[in-house]
This record gives sequence, C-alpha cells and structure tokens, in this order.
Amino acid sequence: MAQPTAASPALFPRLIAEAFGTFVLVFAVIGTALYFSGVGGLFAVAFAIGIAVMAAAYAVGSISGGHFNPAVTLGAAAAGRMLWRDVVPYIVAQIIGGIIASSLLLAIAAGGPDGFLKKAQDSGFVSNGWGAHSPGGFNLVSVILIEVILTAIFLWVILSVTAPGSTTAGFAPIAIGFTLALCLLISIPVSNASINPARSIATAIYGGPDALAQLWVFIVAPPVGALIAGFTWKTLFGRAARA
Repeated sequence: MAQPTAASPALFPRLIAEAFGTFVLVFAVIGTALYFSGVGGLFAVAFAIGIAVMAAAYAVGSISGGHFNPAVTLGAAAAGRMLWRDVVPYIVAQIIGGIIASSLLLAIAAGGPDGFLKKAQDSGFVSNGWGAHSPGGFNLVSVILIEVILTAIFLWVILSVTAPGSTTAGFAPIAIGFTLALCLLISIPVSNASINPARSIATAIYGGPDALAQLWVFIVAPPVGALIAGFTWKTLFGRAARA
C-alpha cells in the first residue's frame, strides 16, 4: 500500500485488480453465508473472508495495493499511501466487482431448492442492518459504533503491517486476513458485518427495500472509521514504524 510512483502499474490494471479482489471477497463471504453458514455458522463466514482477503491480496496486491474496499482506499489516501485522484476510480471498480459477485450468487441461488431464492431475499440476502435487521437486534447507535471502531482498527493494522520497515514484510496479507476475520466474529451479531461499503451495496441491491433504506449507514460509518485511522496513523504509529 505504497504511494504510486512512475514505476507503478497504470491505472487500468489496478482497477481490474481491485474489481477482481472485491469480487473474490464478496463472492466468498456472501456465498458462505448463503450456502454454508447453516453448517459452519459464524466461524465459517469469518474464516471465509479471512482466506479470501489473503488469497486476493497475494494474487493482485502487488498491482493495486490490495484494497478491495472503499473504506480501505479512503484510509490509504488519508495516510498518504495513494493519490486522492485515484480514489473515485478505485471505489467504482470495487463496487462493480462486488455487484458482479452478488449477481452471480443470486443466479446460483435461483437454481436451488424450491423457495431457496425467495427465502434468501426475504431475509435480506445477507444485507447489513440494525433493529429488526440486525442478527442480534442491536440498535442504530450500536451498529454505527461497531462499524466505525472496527474499520478504524482494521485500517490501523493494514497501515502498520504495510509500512516501510514493517517486520511483517511478505506476511502482511496473513495479518490483514486474520484481523478482518476477527472483526467479523465481533460484528456479525451486531450489524451482520460490513466494514466494507462495496460488500454492503452488493447485497442490499437484492435484499429488498428495508436493506436499501438502511444502506446509508454502511456507506458512511466504515469510511468514517477508515478516515480516522488514516489521518491519525502517522501520529500514533509512524514513529514506531520508522524505528
């Protein structure tokens, strides 16, 4: 997640990498939630996203920085790790990758047992939410807090393990994947775990009017947490990273 230089890949390959990585992430976590969570439960979903982030980051992280998440892109820009002019193209690519993933999962669900697709959509298609749409019945304030706090923690970890001189060189995707899995274990009961607006958009478009009505929280809260982390990382951890 370094500042782009003259030797960096051109923008188009980076956007393809971001779309691909976000596709892998969304396809893995939502696919597991739809088709396997009844067997593996909460741990299966968290494990799936951890593996997906690790795999995608190792595959294409050297091309684009391996964000796969609009909040991560905003946090990276705030920390000076990428150019602000590239933020919007990255976010558009991530949203497209996520929507392609959820659309293909919808097509797969349509071929399931009788009533499977309707049940998936009636239950929100793994969308995020609060109140009646929170798995644990948590209110709006709790959902906003969990999304802001965990996204900030996620970004502080990302920025730290990818900083020049980090002791995790070469292993950063593993640390990032396990951190995201931990974030999901905490947040799935509260908000159904967003931490990624592209993931939330990808499911809300098929989750019905209630999912769309509550989507704004998951477009706003994770970026707020990411920007807090991005703007404070140098003050909090920059000196330690240089040492």
